[in-house]
Amino acid sequence: MKVLIDTNPLYTSRAGVCRYVNGLLSGLRGLAAGPETAELAWPVENLDYRQPARALKTAYRELVWPLTAARRAMMRHAPDILHTTANVFYRAPQGSGRVHTLYDLAVVRHPERFRRWHRSSWRRHLRKVAPADRILCISRFTADEAMSLLGAPADKLAVTYCGHSLSAVAAASDEEVASSIGRSAPAEFLLFVGSLEPGKNLDLLRQTYRAAEGSGFHLPPLLIVGARREGVAAESHAPHNWLYLGYQPDAVLVRLYCKAVALLFPSRYEGFGLPVLEAMALGCPVICSPVASLPEVGGDAVLYADQTPADYLRVIRRLLQEEPLRLESIAKGRAQASRFSWRRCAEETVSVYEEVLREKAVRPPGGAA
Repeated sequence: MKVLIDTNPLYTSRAGVCRYVNGLLSGLRGLAAGPETAELAWPVENLDYRQPARALKTAYRELVWPLTAARRAMMRHAPDILHTTANVFYRAPQGSGRVHTLYDLAVVRHPERFRRWHRSSWRRHLRKVAPADRILCISRFTADEAMSLLGAPADKLAVTYCGHSLSAVAAASDEEVASSIGRSAPAEFLLFVGSLEPGKNLDLLRQTYRAAEGSGFHLPPLLIVGARREGVAAESHAPHNWLYLGYQPDAVLVRLYCKAVALLFPSRYEGFGLPVLEAMALGCPVICSPVASLPEVGGDAVLYADQTPADYLRVIRRLLQEEPLRLESIAKGRAQASRFSWRRCAEETVSVYEEVLREKAVRPPGGAA
């Protein structure tokens, strides 16, 4: 079986989409009898948010490249399966099966969170998702969203959960962390990991810290790892003991997960929530809300809080003051994380590829079976 995988997210994102593509590739290549894989991408990085360079590169990647160089590459590879992983549309070569990974439908559910170009791009993209032979959803929540918001039929959907890989990364030393973040990490701190956009709900943590200050309770510093997009700083004045660290390499992130009192993840909407899984795998307790896909990922291993400052403060205080609760959270988290792996994701993805090829083999040309 020859599979051509769209790897454009490796050049456009450092977030969960990038981790998914890297994880799936490593899982597929680690299978003893895995498919023959090749990558399809315009290998030009577009990770800087400065305009107009970013917009021009995005327009070329999404509107021009798929119809030119990408088309020639697809014809050359003649894949049995074309697996798309981003909002770039391709016309699959005749006879090839098409599989698409859908992460979430935040742009449909919460369009106010996105720029006009992003909304327009995703509208074009979602119109092209429906004809895929199979849609891989990274959680049952995303599959339910696809049925309710896109009208996708259940028999076209398959849930293939993400895995985690940071456990295999050697942690940076304290000296390397200090060099990367520009100072020594505090002896005790809470951690936030994620893209800094409104849906991640960082403002709820601002309110939580203010509530703690108002009640005379001291919260440890909050270390914030994530690309700091323009405008985030202007949302509201940050508490004095917050440290914005920007993007950090995996070795530093591993060290931070291992040393943090807890990961605070107040996101309103997640297709999966990779930081929750990464934290659990590395023995970092997690506090999040029982929304979207997070209960699927966290199970009973995370501590849940309603999305109010009072409840987040209540749960943080419990974790800080009750050592048995913290130790229980660590043990449960490691056990929960062990249920997810990129190998399992790859195996289940290959099963979907095989289903698509079996269906195509019995389908009359130009019609349904």
